[in-house]
Amino acid sequence: MGVRIIILPIIGALIGWFTNVLAVKLIFRPINIISLPLTGFKIQGLIPKRKAEIARSIGETVEKELLSIEDIVDRMTDSLDKNHIIRIIKIKIQEVVSQKIPSFFPHSIKELIVNYVEESIHKEIEPAFDEIIEELMVKTRDSIKIGRIVEEKINEFDLIKLENLIINITKRELKQIEYLGGVIGFLIGILQSVLVFIL
Repeated sequence: MGVRIIILPIIGALIGWFTNVLAVKLIFRPINIISLPLTGFKIQGLIPKRKAEIARSIGETVEKELLSIEDIVDRMTDSLDKNHIIRIIKIKIQEVVSQKIPSFFPHSIKELIVNYVEESIHKEIEPAFDEIIEELMVKTRDSIKIGRIVEEKINEFDLIKLENLIINITKRELKQIEYLGGVIGFLIGILQSVLVFIL
C-alpha cells in the first residue's frame, strides 16, 4: 500500500509531463500529413495544418489594426519637407523656362515671363502638391495591399525556420508548460493515492 501511494504521484507526474511535451510538439509536428493505418485518421501539426488561415488572419490584423497604407503615406508626407520640395520644383521650372525662351528675346521680356511663371507656380503648386499626395494615397491604397503582402510572406516562410523561431522566442514558457504538466500530474497522483488509502 505504501509503495502504491508513492508510485501513483510519480506516474502521474511522468504522464502529465509527457502529455504536455507531446502537446507542445504537436503544435509544429508533423509538418506533413501522416495517415494512421486502418483508422483513416490523419494527423498534422497545428501550425502546418492552419498555416494559410493563420497567415491570412495575421495579414488582415496587420492591415486593419497595426499598419494601414494611409499610415505609411501619412508618415512619408510628414517626413517630407513640403516647402523644400516646392522650392526645388520652382527652381527647376524657372531653369527650364529660362532655357526654353529664345536667346534673341530682350532680357526684360525674359525676366517678365520668368516672373509670371514664378507667380503662377506660387499660386498653383501648393494645392497641386496636396492633390498629388491625395492621388498617391488613393492609388497606393488600391494597388498595395499590406495584408496580402504579409500573408504571402508568412506562407512563403519555411515551417522548420518558423518552428525554430517560435521555440527560441518562447523556450522558457514552453518549458514551464511541460513542467506544469508534471506538477499537475503529481498532484492528481497524490489525490489518487489519498483516495486509494481512504477506500
